[in-house]
Amino acid sequence: MYDSTHPQIVTVRQAQSEKSVVLSFDDGPSKVLPQILDILKQQDVPAMFFWQSSLLYPARPWQRVLDEGHIIGTHSMKHRNLVQLSYEQQHQDIRNSMAHIEKTTGTSVVYFRPPYGRFNSNTLKVANALGLTTVMWRIASMDWELKSDPHKIIQYATENLEDGAIILLHELEQTVAILPQLITAIKEQGYGFSLLPTKE
Repeated sequence: MYDSTHPQIVTVRQAQSEKSVVLSFDDGPSKVLPQILDILKQQDVPAMFFWQSSLLYPARPWQRVLDEGHIIGTHSMKHRNLVQLSYEQQHQDIRNSMAHIEKTTGTSVVYFRPPYGRFNSNTLKVANALGLTTVMWRIASMDWELKSDPHKIIQYATENLEDGAIILLHELEQTVAILPQLITAIKEQGYGFSLLPTKE
């Protein structure tokens, strides 16, 4: 289902026969990405990664991300607050971010998440002009604020689970520390894991 207020923005994926949620990780690719991938592989869980393209170098394990069935979307070039930019500036930032990811990975970018979750009408117009689907989230784990108490990430991420919900996580050490327990907790509530559909 799509956000009824902003039909171009995905907050919940289309329901499937079994209830599931979408794990999404922002602000990479980071040094903890290999650890996240190890956990996801061990748990057989797919995920979406929204990357700041300025952090994407050929040596990063982007190929492994794709080979293991995950999706890479753009999170802008350098995580600037897009609402402070003009339409032209937003277009340049997002277009350049897409181009860098696509040149490096050889894979089309179809999903976009605005930095800080901040966007305006120009942001949506730019995304639409570039053929991107804007992806927000239904559940924020607050992992960026919980470095000293990472087990609360599990609480924030699981207390309001619903079928199709997109969960916001980040490529952070505290997230890595609790990720196996988080996945287990979600599974214990009867949920599987899915991805937003890729476009042909």
